[in-house]
Amino acid sequence: MAEAPILSWQGLGLLQGSDWLFRDLDMSIGPRDRIALIGRNGAGKTTLLRLIAGQIDADKGNRSVQPGTRIVVLEQDPDFSGCATLMDYALGGPDAPPRHEVESIASQLGINLTNAAASASGGERRRAAICRALASEPDLLLLDEPTNHMDLAAIDWLESWLQRFNGAFVVISHDRTFLTRLTRATAWLDRGSLRRREIGFGGYDAWEEQVYAEDARAAEKLDAKLKLETHWLSRGVTARRKRNQGRLEKLYEMRAARASMLNPLGTAKMKLGSDDVKTTSVIVADHVTKRFGDRAIIRDFSLRIQRGDRIGLVGGNGAGKTTLLKMLTGQLQPDEGTITLAKSLNSVMIDQQRSLLSPEKRVRDILAEGGDWVDVRGIRKHIVGYLKDFMFDPGLVDAKVGTLSGGERSRLLLAREFSRLSNLLVLDEPTNDLDLETLDLLQEVIADYDGTVLIVSHDRDFLDRTVTVTLGLDGSGKVDIVAGGYADWQKQRQARTVSGTPKAKAPDRPVEAPVMPAKKAKLSYKDQRDYDQLPARIEQIAAEMGRLEAALHDPDLYGKNPARFAELTATLDKARADKDAAEERWLELAEMVEG
Repeated sequence: MAEAPILSWQGLGLLQGSDWLFRDLDMSIGPRDRIALIGRNGAGKTTLLRLIAGQIDADKGNRSVQPGTRIVVLEQDPDFSGCATLMDYALGGPDAPPRHEVESIASQLGINLTNAAASASGGERRRAAICRALASEPDLLLLDEPTNHMDLAAIDWLESWLQRFNGAFVVISHDRTFLTRLTRATAWLDRGSLRRREIGFGGYDAWEEQVYAEDARAAEKLDAKLKLETHWLSRGVTARRKRNQGRLEKLYEMRAARASMLNPLGTAKMKLGSDDVKTTSVIVADHVTKRFGDRAIIRDFSLRIQRGDRIGLVGGNGAGKTTLLKMLTGQLQPDEGTITLAKSLNSVMIDQQRSLLSPEKRVRDILAEGGDWVDVRGIRKHIVGYLKDFMFDPGLVDAKVGTLSGGERSRLLLAREFSRLSNLLVLDEPTNDLDLETLDLLQEVIADYDGTVLIVSHDRDFLDRTVTVTLGLDGSGKVDIVAGGYADWQKQRQARTVSGTPKAKAPDRPVEAPVMPAKKAKLSYKDQRDYDQLPARIEQIAAEMGRLEAALHDPDLYGKNPARFAELTATLDKARADKDAAEERWLELAEMVEG
């Protein structure tokens, strides 16, 4: 028999200006629920958490809470004003938790709560907020981006605590690994409605694909105005996911190739063969050591970074990631050894400094200096089309930055920086405040980037889907060099712990046993016809896309004939979708032919 809910909402509705942010939502939370709350930036996830907590009032609906239920919120940006120390925050307010519980959790998280709140880092503030929330002994815990500014050790500790937690929790997070490990149900806030399924986040992608396919079929029956409103559906969740799978295949190949350049101990002595080092290497570190006082934070580190590498830097706070990144980009000189940068290196750093975006400026001021055209790595694009590439509503072109959500400002920063001409991209915690769809987009953009990428991140899934080489720092001064992502680094560390000696890094994909050549698959008549005709069809669509893009490059088109611009844009979007579908169909048939 199902347990009675500890909290429920019936007919929940909230106005945002003159429109409903959401309306007629029903939801309930059981005493042992572990719920992932999913939705795009701006969908109202944080607002819904505040409504669940009773921090704000709804415009309609009834909220009921089981008597004695203690609800605690871990806010994304807690308010430390008026707090001299982090301990003042952790023990402040009328519902302060017991001091000994706060101190116990602080010791496990490795945070000194006597530190001044004003000068505390984002990670220290996050830990202090976690100490307060967990020590409050909640029945229902509401977590808003709990892993932001947290290092890997702290994230692992929080996961372990939540796995042992006897109460219920609802969590908003962009960390796919965190959600997959912890949740048992998914609540999806989408276009003003709330869907729920009793599946953990691990089953969300398949569910999302199914819902979007059903919505797309329903949209075909609606009038043109509603089709326009649901246009973003036509971007094709299924097509994007399949393209990402193709990119993962390419990533695995790059990792395998990189693994062949590393010796069995994972050091950086490369087998260069006949490669021209001067043309393929962009950063060369040779026996580099960096000390702070008596401590060697980086010791005897060597690495040759090749053109096109995607390098991930991981490790706990204070392990030396920032120091190593600064040395690799020429901002900091080593105490011993040398670091040589290619003379042609032109870098762009994306460090999530949204504060650099003036709130009074418009979106077009940030991207196009007030105009209609954006120079995207040497190619002119109309600002409306470029905004759509980064999943913005084109109507936001004249919106002020101050009116955008935190996630939208992060996307705007990404759009601005990715437009700049560069061959080295440096990303420092790029995933903070991004929703899951924007993370997918960021992975696509990085995969298609022509240059070299350096990424500092605590997002394990993001690293596993993005990087070819991981530099793992444990604070001892040694840097593990692993061909692969975060999971590959973890496997190497575990193997070293078990055996006591480093293990050779294998390619990310499992090695398959050799098989006898299979006979060519016999295709049906329709399949054979598609297999023969699709290559020409794909070329035809590509040529049509070229004509459409050339027409859209007319600088006067949008101003003189916005309807024609919109028509050409819609036609180009359809052509892209048709090309994606044709390529996917031909690849499926090619796999059948190859057995």
